[in-house]
Amino acid sequence: MDYFLQQLINGLTLGSIYGLIAIGYTMVYGIIGMINFAHGDIFMIGAFISLAVFLVLTSVFGFAFLPVVLLIVLIVAMLFTSAWGWTVERLAYRPLRGSFRLAPLITAIGMSIVLQNFVQITQGARVKPLPPQIQGGVTLMEGSGVIGDIVVRLSYMQMIIIVMTVVLMAAFTLLINRTALGRAQRACEQDRKMAALLGVNVDRTISLTFVMGAALAAVAGLMFLLLYGVLDFYIGFLAGIKAFTAAVLGGIGSLPGAMLGGLLIGLIEVFWSGYFSVEYKDVAAFSILAIVLIFLPSGLLGKPEVEKV
Repeated sequence: MDYFLQQLINGLTLGSIYGLIAIGYTMVYGIIGMINFAHGDIFMIGAFISLAVFLVLTSVFGFAFLPVVLLIVLIVAMLFTSAWGWTVERLAYRPLRGSFRLAPLITAIGMSIVLQNFVQITQGARVKPLPPQIQGGVTLMEGSGVIGDIVVRLSYMQMIIIVMTVVLMAAFTLLINRTALGRAQRACEQDRKMAALLGVNVDRTISLTFVMGAALAAVAGLMFLLLYGVLDFYIGFLAGIKAFTAAVLGGIGSLPGAMLGGLLIGLIEVFWSGYFSVEYKDVAAFSILAIVLIFLPSGLLGKPEVEKV
């Protein structure tokens, strides 16, 4: 039981990061019906920007008070990734919005490759390390098992990730359901042409959706950096695929579904790695996805599309 609880904590932490990235996928898909495969690489860029700003603040300017440093890092990373998200939408996706459906998909894959290679050329292909910054935690229980003494520990970093994920999930749900921007996004989701006729600025709404998703990706990038402490140019592709899987599993187009899917993918990976073979954790995650979609084609919380004639 001690080992199970520790794996549960680890799975919820990893799933929270996947869920934050998956929200960006599902917000874009919910409005324009397009999978933004470059979103994972926006997450990667957010992590690299966080590392660069952190090193500049601590090594060059000598800032030592960690909460203020991390707050500045988070704000700067969100600003930069938001600018990246807006630029990608404006240059790569908006000109193809009225084209055939495969054109934006091909462009999204192309933008993903461009962003990966851009970071590889500018930052190098070697892994970028960062020593642990937030240490310590709370010991929940101690016990012994067949693999030796086991300590169930919830680190402060894991607490921060889980709490921040819950807060952001609640905030974005309220934004979608209670604000004028949220009403505009839901209107564009139902019928962009009619929304434009009724006075909704569709282009601005879509651009703001990309900006919001990119800002969330920056938060996930900073959390990933602080939790694991290593970065390379390829983490965006892997995390993006997992987050896309989470969005589909939970029901793409549903914010709570994206978060639920992220948590499930994280739990499946961690428990499979802990009890079986780590080499097949991805196989287990995608197998569960296939099984769920066989019986629930719209995902766990997704709603089937109804086309009115």
